[in-house]
Amino acid sequence: MAINPYINFNGNCREAVEFYADVFESDKPVFMAFGDAPGDPSHPIPEEAKHLIMHTQFFIHGTPVMCSDVFPGHPYIQGNNISISVVSKETDEVKRYFDKLKVGGTVHMELQETFWSKAYANLTDRFGIGWQLSQEQQH
Repeated sequence: MAINPYINFNGNCREAVEFYADVFESDKPVFMAFGDAPGDPSHPIPEEAKHLIMHTQFFIHGTPVMCSDVFPGHPYIQGNNISISVVSKETDEVKRYFDKLKVGGTVHMELQETFWSKAYANLTDRFGIGWQLSQEQQH
């Protein structure tokens, strides 16, 4: 069984996922907009929703992170209910991710050595998503 984080955005899903795909050196994402879905005359897609992303994903070390925009009229609450933890064996990789994710975001804990990791950081990116970046301890 796979467990995948799923992030909803408020109209900026395409921009966010392109950003994350670049940060984590993922394949170019494929986007399915609400307007790309097969039509249902009893439930037409409103014009303002056709360009919004119904589904896409990017990958972090082979793990898919699924994303979409919220459909117009549905609630969107940006908060601290999601945090994604990325653990890497490579300190340089953790530093690269940190340097990109912190741009326009808020750093809660600078990249530093801790008792559990040689390189750990905690931040919220410019899209309001919380990230914990950590270099995996070698035992």
